[in-house]
Amino acid sequence: MIHVYCDFDGTITTRDATDFVLERLASPGWLELEAQWQRGEMGSAECMRRQVALMSAPREELNRVLDEVEIDEGFSEFVSFCDYSSIPVTIISDGVDYFIHRILGRRKLDVFRVIANRLTISPDNVYQLASPWRSSACTSGAGVCKCREVEKETAHRAYVGDGRSDFCVSATPETVFAKGKLAAHCEKTNTPYKPYKNFYDVTAGLELLLQETYNPEPIKII
Repeated sequence: MIHVYCDFDGTITTRDATDFVLERLASPGWLELEAQWQRGEMGSAECMRRQVALMSAPREELNRVLDEVEIDEGFSEFVSFCDYSSIPVTIISDGVDYFIHRILGRRKLDVFRVIANRLTISPDNVYQLASPWRSSACTSGAGVCKCREVEKETAHRAYVGDGRSDFCVSATPETVFAKGKLAAHCEKTNTPYKPYKNFYDVTAGLELLLQETYNPEPIKII
């Protein structure tokens, strides 16, 4: 059996949805917080919590911004393939659950379990971000400890990612599909990976993996 774990921002979406929302709706202070995180002065969980708190837009305006975010051209076919092949998929993201559900929901693709930071918006538009999937042992201070969650799985684990939040977990799965910064990290650390450009490539790779797993070469009897 195969279980696919998939990053969201920049992987399923064509751009980082969290950064896009912050660019449009947060006060300018979010950029200084981003710089502090990049310098290693705080973990990503603290950074995002403080950045999200700089937003005050009505929910309707947030939804309008999220509706501008595009997804990978092959993702809907990937969803259909996994459903047909009975492959469970978990979206595991150090991003925001509300953003994920909104972006996928309007396309009727919100069909997977989602592990992400949890956003609440009060009636007077106060934004708060909680990190129920955080681990005190996480060296990067991430809001979602991807390593801990992926390590729980006993099936063959396939991971799809593109960026910095995927670095730690990339050494855990049996199969890694990587592009962008994650591919460069895998090259640097000699971590085996399968390069991909879009989800058409991921689907083709999974199809091959299924064939190798369930239809091995027959034993030749001489």
